[in-house]
Amino acid sequence: MTAYEVIRNKRDKLELTFDEISWFINGHLEGNVSDYQMSALLMAIYLNGMSDSETVALTNALALSGETIDLGSFGNATVDKHSTGGVGDKTTLVVAPIAASLGCFVAKMSGRGLGFTGGTYDKLSSIPGYKITPEKDEFLAIVRKTGLSVVGQSDRLTPADKKIYALRDVTATVDSLPLIASSIMSKKIAAGAHSIVLDVKYGAGAFMKTPETALRLAETMVRIGKEQWRNTTAIITDMNVPLGFAVGNNLEVIEAVKLLQGANIPDLYRECVNIAALMVSSAKNIPFERAKVLSAEALDSGAAYNKFVQWISAQGGDVSYIENTNKFYRCKYSADVCAEKDGYLYKMDTEKIGETACLLGAGRKTVDDDIDYSAGIILNKKTGDYVERGERLCTLYSNDKSIIDLAKAMYGSAVEINDKRPESLPEIYKIVT
Repeated sequence: MTAYEVIRNKRDKLELTFDEISWFINGHLEGNVSDYQMSALLMAIYLNGMSDSETVALTNALALSGETIDLGSFGNATVDKHSTGGVGDKTTLVVAPIAASLGCFVAKMSGRGLGFTGGTYDKLSSIPGYKITPEKDEFLAIVRKTGLSVVGQSDRLTPADKKIYALRDVTATVDSLPLIASSIMSKKIAAGAHSIVLDVKYGAGAFMKTPETALRLAETMVRIGKEQWRNTTAIITDMNVPLGFAVGNNLEVIEAVKLLQGANIPDLYRECVNIAALMVSSAKNIPFERAKVLSAEALDSGAAYNKFVQWISAQGGDVSYIENTNKFYRCKYSADVCAEKDGYLYKMDTEKIGETACLLGAGRKTVDDDIDYSAGIILNKKTGDYVERGERLCTLYSNDKSIIDLAKAMYGSAVEINDKRPESLPEIYKIVT
C-alpha cells in the first residue's frame, strides 16, 4: 500500500477500506505520509465525500491515534456533551451540574474558542484558580468526587485530528461534512463516555447555516456514535440570535451563575433544560419528558447550583467569585449602542455580533492568541423586541478604548430594525436519536 494508491482511489471515487484509512492516518502522524499527500487526500474527500463506513473508519483511526480515557469504572451513567459552537453558548456551565446533580457522571474535555464562537475552556479559565488542565488521574478523581469535571483537551488525545485540522484550515477543506463529523466524534469517543449528546447549531451564528445542513451533520454523527457502541443523541437548535444576554467569557460565567441561582433568562433556561434532559435520559435510561421534569426541578431547587459550586471548588476555583460575581474583573471602558429609530428588532447577524465581541478582546483568531476574559457584550434587546429611538440595544465592554467606536459601528451594522415584527423560529428544530 502506498499513499499514491490511496489518494488515487479516493480521487477516482472508490470507497477506501478501513485498513487504507488507518494506514494513511497513522502514516501521516508518524511522518511517513507527507503534508502534501494528506492535503491531496483531504481535497479528494472534500470533492467526493465519504460513505458511512469510510467516515466511521476515519473517526476510529483519529480516536485511536493517541490517548483514550477509560470511564468504565463509572458504569453506564457517563455522559458527554458537545456543541458545534455559537455566540453566547454557555450551556455546559449549566447542563453539566444539572446532570451531575441527578446522578450522571460528566467527564468532559473542552477546546479553546476560535473566531466568533466562544469555548467553554476560556469561560472556565476566567474563574480565578480554576485548574483547567489537571493530570488525568486528578481529572477522574474530581469526577468520582463531584460527578463532573470539565478540563482542557489533552494534546495526547486524538493528535492526528489536531495535525490534520491544521491542514484543513489552510487547504479550504474545513467545511466537509464527513471531516467535520469524524473530527468531532473522534474526540468524544476517545474521551470515553458511554452516552454522547450533541447540540448542533444552525443559523447566522453557527457553522452550519441552515437547519437542513445541521440535520445532515447530526444524523452522520449519531450514526458514527452508534457504530462505536455509544448511546448518541443530537438536538438541533437555532443560533440566529445569541443565547442569553451575555457574550464574552467572564460575562457568560456570571450569566450562567445567575441562571443557576434562579434568574429569569427564558431562552437559556429552556435550552439548558432540554439539553440536560437528553443527557439524563441517555445516561439514566429514562424517558425524555420525565428527564425534562427532573432537570427543571434540579435547576429550580438550587441543587444544580450547589453542584456547580462543589465542582468549581474541587477543581481549584475561588468560589467567592461564584458567591459574589461582582468580584469578577470589569473592563475599564464601556459604551452603549442605541437604536436609531423606533420599530421591532427584526434581525440580528449573530456571527457579526460574535466578531464584535472578538474585536473587543473576547475572542481569538488562532488558538494561541491571548484573550481578555472580561471583554464582551451585554445585550439589552433581542430579535422580536420593540425598541424606541435612542433606547439601548447593548453595552460593549473592552480594555482597549481605541476600538470602541469601531465596535459600536460593527454592532450597529449587525442589527436591523423594522416596522414589521419578525416571525419567531422554533428553538428546537429536531432531536435525532
